[in-house]
Parts: sequence; structure tokens; C-alpha cells
Amino acid sequence: MKLNVVKKLYDWVLGWAERPSAQLALFVLAFAESSFFPVPPDILLIPLVLGARKKWFRLALIVSIGSTLGGAFGYFIGHYLWWAGPETPSSIAHFFFNNIPGFSEAAFWKMQVKYFEYGFWIVFTAGFTPIPYKIFTISSGAFNLNFLIFMFASVVSRSARFFLVSALIFRFGEPIREFIDKYFNWLALLFTILLVGGFLVIKGAL
Repeated sequence: MKLNVVKKLYDWVLGWAERPSAQLALFVLAFAESSFFPVPPDILLIPLVLGARKKWFRLALIVSIGSTLGGAFGYFIGHYLWWAGPETPSSIAHFFFNNIPGFSEAAFWKMQVKYFEYGFWIVFTAGFTPIPYKIFTISSGAFNLNFLIFMFASVVSRSARFFLVSALIFRFGEPIREFIDKYFNWLALLFTILLVGGFLVIKGAL
């Protein structure tokens, strides 16, 4: 049932690509996806850049700003609205657990022990890869990750992701679209594993 709902949302999002307000829709989608909406903004970004390749930088900037601000909104949901008491999730938290695809209570609690040591890298990984970013924006607030660290990780990772996608579409056009659809998630995961792995090696050597 949830998969059918998400598929309908995908189709609805794609319908905005042909509308005059498409850039505003891109910003709103990027904002919402970072805190509660299940459809990633890449779905709308790709056809918009294909239709106006000279605007690739502007479109990447719009989606990066929207996503980063949405991440901050998710952070404040976690920080101010997530707890009904010590270690007790609120009704809002349970709404997310029950209705947002990929946002389970088990996944939320598993992340807690890693946040204090790897906060920046956790947010960076979620921001750049296909891992649901909203889980980590809200969890960052709930676990009181330093807000400046959170925002820095969000700006770097979200901008890197969307500028990369937009630049590839600008440079190669339609042929690269199939490549992105097929392999981007795997390449993003590989890049992040190598980056984080290098950081851990350096940390271990110091």
C-alpha cells in the first residue's frame, strides 16, 4: 500500500516539470523531502535541467538551498517536538514512525550510539547518498548534535549531490539520465564509503 502511495507521489511530482511554477515547486519539494516528504528532489531536478540546460547552476542552487533549509526544519522538529519525556518519543515521533517510509523506530534508536562520535559523517553520508535524509535531520535534533556541525555537513553534502547531478545532465544531456537512474545510488554510496574510510584511516593514524 505504501509503495503505491509513493509511486503516485512520484508521478505527481513529475507533473510539475511542465508548469510555470516548476522552480518554486523544486524548492518546496527539496525543503519538504528533508523533513517529511518521501520523494527525493532529484526526480524533478533532472527533467528541469534537461528542459533548460543553461539554467543548471541556478536549479542546483535552488534545490540545495531548499534542501538545507528543510534539513534545519527537520532538526528543529527533532530538537523541540520529538520527546514527550526522557527517552519517550512524542505522538509526533510515532506519527513519523508509522507513516513515513523508511523511518522506523528501530532505525532511530540504532543511530543514537553513533551520533556523538561520528555526527558530521552521519549527516554527510545521509545528505549525499540515497539514504533517507529526513531520518537524520530529525535524529540530529533529537540527539542534540551541534547545530553548526549539522548545518555544515548538510550544506556540503546536499550541494555536492545536487550540483553533481545537475552538472552531469548539463554536460551530457539525455544519455546520462539513464546512467544516473541506474547507477547513481551505488556510485554515491561507494564515494561516501571511500571518503569516510579515508577519514577513519587518518584518524587512526593520529
